[in-house]
Amino acid sequence: MSDIKYFTKEGFDKLTEELNFLKQVERPRITQEIADARDKGDLSENAEYDAAKEAQGMLEAKIAKLEEQLSHARILDESELDTSSVHLLTKVTIKNLDNGMQLTYAIVPEAESDLMAKKISVESPIAKGLLGKKVGEIAEISVPSGIVKFEIITIST
Repeated sequence: MSDIKYFTKEGFDKLTEELNFLKQVERPRITQEIADARDKGDLSENAEYDAAKEAQGMLEAKIAKLEEQLSHARILDESELDTSSVHLLTKVTIKNLDNGMQLTYAIVPEAESDLMAKKISVESPIAKGLLGKKVGEIAEISVPSGIVKFEIITIST
């Protein structure tokens, strides 16, 4: 997995903070749990020891995954964004031409998507259908129930 992953400064900092927490807080805590369980005697029948070792394995896998993501991370400079068309890190207001409903979404890297915060992944079908469109253009997006047409109302950062 050597794909470059794009992040906002905020997303990169959040990932770095999580990695540091896992290394500096969680790793020592699990190491202590293993030591405590080991002190209780026979390891062959020690469920606490087995659970702690399993937790350690999952933690180390998560740390490795975060380190891999950060090693291929590129931070996007939001101040240099062009808002003439929809692309990564732009905020777009769209109007559903079937029901007139308007929605505003931020197009973000996959790792930062959060539908509740109206941040959709650049990899999502809606974002893919909007990419490259300009204000006033119509995006036809394939959804399970058919094709939905959206008009691009505004594009901002």
